[in-house]
Amino acid sequence: MTSEDPIRVREILRKRWVKPTAIVLVSLVVGWFILRFIGKISWSAVGDAVRSVSLWELLALIGMLLVRQTVNALPIARFTPGLGLPKAMVSDVSANLAGTVAPPPGDVVVRIAQFRTWGISPVDGMAGATLNMLVFYGARFAAPAIGAVIFSIYAFDTGKAVAGAVSLLIAIAIVVALVAVLRSESIAARLARRAARAANTMSATVEEESWVETVLDFRRRIDGTLRGNLAPALLAMILGIVIDAAMLVAAVRFVGIGADVAPWPVVLGSVLLAYPLTILPMFGLGVLDAVVIATIVDVAGVEYESALVGATMVWRVITLGGTLGLGALAMAWWRATTRRASGPPEPAEPEPAAS
Repeated sequence: MTSEDPIRVREILRKRWVKPTAIVLVSLVVGWFILRFIGKISWSAVGDAVRSVSLWELLALIGMLLVRQTVNALPIARFTPGLGLPKAMVSDVSANLAGTVAPPPGDVVVRIAQFRTWGISPVDGMAGATLNMLVFYGARFAAPAIGAVIFSIYAFDTGKAVAGAVSLLIAIAIVVALVAVLRSESIAARLARRAARAANTMSATVEEESWVETVLDFRRRIDGTLRGNLAPALLAMILGIVIDAAMLVAAVRFVGIGADVAPWPVVLGSVLLAYPLTILPMFGLGVLDAVVIATIVDVAGVEYESALVGATMVWRVITLGGTLGLGALAMAWWRATTRRASGPPEPAEPEPAAS
């Protein structure tokens, strides 16, 4: 480790909260405008719905969050030799916190600093983190296909089926590109050149051969890691997304909306169908919520809209706020263990006496 790493991390996390505040405000405004087209919301009823959730129900949601974070950390734990599941969880939630409150590349700086203090090569660690991100993109776009199948348990909808099929094609393209890069150096070089030219077309300054060499070096590093780990990692990511959606099902029940009004295939399927919207800042806060609520209201009825807004607010507080809280605890633990490992500073040697 280097002494500059924890210092740089602290500087990044001390940045002003302009970015997250702006993201939250924009997302909420966009969501508010979308909800205005759904129906009139009684905010007093929303408050009643939120207050109806008991402490034990909140603890149950927190328990589901911990399970989700554990499952989400499995891929990077498999992709990064020597990391292990506990440290993978710490790395994930710490990077999420830094990526939310600090400007780029705050999350990368935090990951590299942690890898160094744990004795993991930053290059190997970032290769694992990159694979983790690519697999998550594949899972994110596979979710609507699963959502369309689940929603069809309640009622088949052609539009949802088409959306799921298109999203699945995107997910397959991501996975196929990963496998192609793994199995063929010539394909990896060709894809890298095309990506470099596309970047230059969009006014970016990219050295084509340097880009190609970087991709080929990345391919050599992941060659052994990706084999045998891609399918389990993809399944783990999809399971984490399903658990995320299941938390909204639980929140809907906790605010008093029964299965006869909002059947679980409708709620679970609605979240999964809209899941690509999490590519927006703060996991689509406001936009995804409005789309999901509109889909459920179409089945449950507009009279349940306010309660559904309350359930979605509870869900977001746990899934977003809870994850940031875990990130703060993880950062505190990492700093404390780093200080203990480095020990107290050695006393300076006395200056020799002048002759």
